[in-house]
Amino acid sequence: MRDPLAEPSDLIRSVSRALRVLEAVGRAPKGLTVKQIARRCELTVATTYHLVRTLAYEGYVIRREDGTYIVGLEVADRYRELVTAFRGPPAVGESLRRAASETGYSHYLGRFVGGQVALTALAEGPRSPYLEDLVPGFDEGAHATALGKALLATLTPEQRFRYLREYGMRPFTPQTLVAADAFEADLAAGERRGMQLELGQFRSGVACAAVLVAPDKDMERRTVLACALPAAEMMTSARVVRAKLLAVARAVADGLATEP
Repeated sequence: MRDPLAEPSDLIRSVSRALRVLEAVGRAPKGLTVKQIARRCELTVATTYHLVRTLAYEGYVIRREDGTYIVGLEVADRYRELVTAFRGPPAVGESLRRAASETGYSHYLGRFVGGQVALTALAEGPRSPYLEDLVPGFDEGAHATALGKALLATLTPEQRFRYLREYGMRPFTPQTLVAADAFEADLAAGERRGMQLELGQFRSGVACAAVLVAPDKDMERRTVLACALPAAEMMTSARVVRAKLLAVARAVADGLATEP
């Protein structure tokens, strides 16, 4: 939901409308007709037709034989570029892949992007449950993931309060912390432990642990490393997980240090 109070005075309406059209098409994998797009975007059919033809010409939507439009391949190209930019230097990706191969656990990097907690890189491991939501760009549930907790722990209590008030504390599972005081206590326990932790708070039966890789005065340069594993394994292996995470975090920090 866009904040109308944050709308720039020099907003280019045609660009804004084109993006709304692209978003509408992206949310409809079976495709939409021009009339359906116009209705969903609250635009006239004539305006929508011009926008859709432009997007199709640029490759961002594709017209199928039945007259419906779907997302075009240019969107995939932009996503690949985003993933590459998020991941950082090649050494960082190599460190994640090596960690996933050696431990069997999926490893993730996260940082603040535009002030919001986001997953920025991953390497999947065969022993971790598959989490289809966790892909580069995922920016929900910071209060329910260890990755999110590790980043939020770097904020002041006032900054955290504002963040959680803005993005909410959705209950992903019955174990999700949805009260600010309980969340603060959980972060404090993680600080004492030297590792933020969640057990079944984002997905039932799955646990996640995270440590800080790169502290920085610049909020957007702070990076955390996390791994996911079956909750039962975390209960018996927390110390081993922490030791391995810290070792990988040092390798990732070295890789990030090569970034221009």
